[in-house]
Amino acid sequence: MSTDPGWIAIGELTRRAGVAASALRFYEAQGLISGARTAGRHRQYPRHVLRRVSFIRAAQAVGLGLAEIREALSGLPDARTPTKADWERLARSWQPLLDARIAALTALRDQLGACIGCGCLSLKSCALYNPQDAAGRRGPGARYLAGERPPRPRATSP
Repeated sequence: MSTDPGWIAIGELTRRAGVAASALRFYEAQGLISGARTAGRHRQYPRHVLRRVSFIRAAQAVGLGLAEIREALSGLPDARTPTKADWERLARSWQPLLDARIAALTALRDQLGACIGCGCLSLKSCALYNPQDAAGRRGPGARYLAGERPPRPRATSP
């Protein structure tokens, strides 16, 4: 292990960041962090990687994928760790994405007991909400949860 105070061993980083060593190696393979090996072939990382891993974990906690996180980190000069100002700027840029996800989850919650427009025709109510599999003709998946409106049920004459 390096005695350089600017570096941290992988075991210490996993303990401090609360992530498995395999996650760190995965983040490294994905280009999110970078490290080096000592002369004894032990994995180590610059100390600032601890903040970078914390940033990655916080971004994942709000629902961002690794591609979105990679894009955010790639916009930082010299691959540095995000500062407070960077985090505030990135958080503002992610708000529309998060708002859309919140809206989708709200719709899912509110419509969970109703037809989702999957085209299954397996429920008795499908004849009302999805007559002749109208949702299935619009494309695959849960069409109504994807934001499409079901057709209005036709009034039947007495």
